[in-house]
Amino acid sequence: MSDPVEFAVWAPIPSRVRLQVDGAVHDMTRDDDGWWRVEVDAGPEADYGFLLDDAETARPDPRSRRQPDGVHGLSRRFDPDAHAWRDTAWTGRPLAGGVVYELHVGTFTPEGTLDSAIEKLDHLVELGVDFVELLPVNAFNGTHNWGYDGVLWYAVQETYGGPAAYQRFVDACHERGLGVIQDVVYNHLGPSGNYLPEFFPIFAEGGANTWGSSINLSGPDSDEVRRYVLDNALMWFRDMHVDGLRLDAVHALVDERATHVLEEMAQEVDKLSVAVGRPLSLIAESDLNDPRMVTPRVAGGLGLTAQWSDDFHHALHSTLTGEGQGYYSDFAEAGLAGLAKTLTGAFFHDGAWSSFRRRHHGRPVDTALLPGWKFLGYLQDHDQIGNRAVGDRISASLSPDLLAVGATLVLTSPFTPMLFMGEEWGASTPWQFFTSHPEPELGRATAEGRIGEFAEHGWDADVVPDPQDPETFTRSKLDWTELQKEPHAELLATHRKLLALRKHHPELVDPDLAGMAVSWDDDDRWIVVSRGSLRVVANLADAPREIDLDRPATGVLFSTGEAPRLDRETIALPAETAVVLTT
Repeated sequence: MSDPVEFAVWAPIPSRVRLQVDGAVHDMTRDDDGWWRVEVDAGPEADYGFLLDDAETARPDPRSRRQPDGVHGLSRRFDPDAHAWRDTAWTGRPLAGGVVYELHVGTFTPEGTLDSAIEKLDHLVELGVDFVELLPVNAFNGTHNWGYDGVLWYAVQETYGGPAAYQRFVDACHERGLGVIQDVVYNHLGPSGNYLPEFFPIFAEGGANTWGSSINLSGPDSDEVRRYVLDNALMWFRDMHVDGLRLDAVHALVDERATHVLEEMAQEVDKLSVAVGRPLSLIAESDLNDPRMVTPRVAGGLGLTAQWSDDFHHALHSTLTGEGQGYYSDFAEAGLAGLAKTLTGAFFHDGAWSSFRRRHHGRPVDTALLPGWKFLGYLQDHDQIGNRAVGDRISASLSPDLLAVGATLVLTSPFTPMLFMGEEWGASTPWQFFTSHPEPELGRATAEGRIGEFAEHGWDADVVPDPQDPETFTRSKLDWTELQKEPHAELLATHRKLLALRKHHPELVDPDLAGMAVSWDDDDRWIVVSRGSLRVVANLADAPREIDLDRPATGVLFSTGEAPRLDRETIALPAETAVVLTT
């Protein structure tokens, strides 16, 4: 069945645009703003594309909602309203007080699809997390990669199941009380299948970031480019019912306008939140250490909901592992004082000298203005694992006891905690950098670049996995049989207990950074974190420690190991043990 449909595309660059739909070609008419339109009869799943100038091969729609034959193929019409949503009773949930679980669709299950991921959601409910955060799912060339090489931001990767499967996944999450956060990338486009420059000036003139040309957010013809970004953000909330977006590397968004694109996005998302009647969150990944990112607009900030705190990760990782290379150097030198600083102020580099950057970096957080939940705290994430030479998780170098200590410090922190898939049971599988570029030359360049990067830092080239090798992808899939084995089962039980404690003891979700008090001893390797009437005490040493408490304790609410000896003002903690004490 076909109905009259208006096809439209913004393409100020070509002088001629024709629509190809179901094998037929139709001329399109341009308006003064560079939009081309034509109305033709088309079925609800018609395949279509655009012929630019005198080209004989049609390009996919820049706003394509589905790419059944990959990013080089024709687009297929997709009606997001055709899905019969079952989440009408879902009122959403605020980020404050919640716990985020980050996962990659392709490696979360053996099948690597959104539908198979639904089968594991009950595990997350039993674990006690509140939000599922998906690594990018927008359409990319190939069958698998991390998701940061997407070239069609509006389409869901077909190998994951496509947009209909995505809607089923969100529905299933909401039925179980889980919010959904989608990782999106607006700072660059992937190297294969990006035809947007043939339509409009997607890239800025001059200037580049880590991944190549910057997105044109403030140059000539940037109004519609910004609209392309903003409309995409709204699409995820409106059509896919997600509860939040994680905005990748926002420090790479070069915007010279008086109103930054992130501020504009926050304004529009806030309006949509009112319209749909549920909280919608924007979470930035930023290397700037600038609290204005999450400062309310009325106080002069951009008004985003939250941002990741890599400084907390670096301080905790360095403390637990003893690593001090690269960007860990300042944290290793600071010792437990660095961890204490991040626990009370979110940022370590808050205007302080950064030896890795060879300059001063960051800005202090006004702890009287900003609550701790506006910063995500984590022991592991996809970057901090996958960007290591062999993609080794922290579980590859720490004892199960120290992993439990690390979990305790994260899940009792004033931040919004985040876990990376499999972390809850100390997964032994790595999470490596993997790609599937079909073009041999691009695949070879990616592999050689990756291996060469680590060879410069002393790694044997034979040790660094080839990202193009399918086995690199396969090795990175979770092994769900580990849940029933030790020491994984015990660590999983520890995470469940800690997450249950958060829900029953408000002190453990108190976001008041100004009210935090931390004491420590670098020589004996212990740290005490006051959380209202509760205290978190951790012995990081490989030997027992007797720790004097600043005020009497009446009991042990939780312990990662054997019950410690408590004598009101003194506690004898076994090696590599953390406890939560009551007063």
